[in-house]
Amino acid sequence: MTTTERSEGAPAPGDETTPWVGGRLPAHAGSVRTVRRAIVDFARRHGATDELAGDVALAVSEAVDNIVLHAYDTNDEGVVHYAADVDDGDLEIVIADDGSGIREGAPSDGLGLGLRLIAALSNDFAITARPEGLEVWMRFALGTAL
Repeated sequence: MTTTERSEGAPAPGDETTPWVGGRLPAHAGSVRTVRRAIVDFARRHGATDELAGDVALAVSEAVDNIVLHAYDTNDEGVVHYAADVDDGDLEIVIADDGSGIREGAPSDGLGLGLRLIAALSNDFAITARPEGLEVWMRFALGTAL
């Protein structure tokens, strides 16, 4: 898959919903909107209310924006990886990068507010180190098991 492609899983026979959405994009400001739209559209197809869609949009925007602003040195051509699926009635989202991870002493004007916002908006949230980069995992209760 190239750095600008998006994928969706094929629906099961008789199921009109897509079981997952994901892809990877360049770590540029324009990717924030693209990832947000893909995941919010997916969430709505799986029953997200307007309020929940707004929470998902804000949390996803914060996670992708953190990658764009902090994951890569300015000379690096970084990538944003994203995926979402529904498991037992919950929307699960992963936003990841291949960057340098959280760097101690790295300048940040946000003081971690974006991560605290994601934690407050989601039902569950975790940050995991990857061999290269970080992964932000979020879970949102859709309210109905699909």
